[in-house]
Amino acid sequence: MSDNLHDAGMKVRREVLGDAHVDRAVAGTTEFSAPFQEFITNMAWGSVWTREEQLGRRERSMITLAVLTTLRAEDELAMHVRAALRNGLTAEEIREVILHTAVYAGVPQANTAIAAAQQVLRDEGVIE
Repeated sequence: MSDNLHDAGMKVRREVLGDAHVDRAVAGTTEFSAPFQEFITNMAWGSVWTREEQLGRRERSMITLAVLTTLRAEDELAMHVRAALRNGLTAEEIREVILHTAVYAGVPQANTAIAAAQQVLRDEGVIE
């Protein structure tokens, strides 16, 4: 992959997830995980998240929260709740995305997601 794709991906990845998270991911990269780190930086962040003329970061965050709720990917969901806040979503909007997802993906998935989101929002001082 080109350096430009990687650089663009790393820039967006840092803006969305925060420097601390990305620094931990980079520091934890091993010979085994390096190809995966390169893949997500180039493809997810460099090729898709940079396409802001099609969907903005707020919309991408909403979609990501819905998909992660559906998949019951709680660890990723917590990280992307923080990212959604950085991308301008409110606690109420995050809640509504999860509530809407419950209709299509199921209440058990949404129940888990609400608990995970609530914990992040509390930790971030957004809600009590």
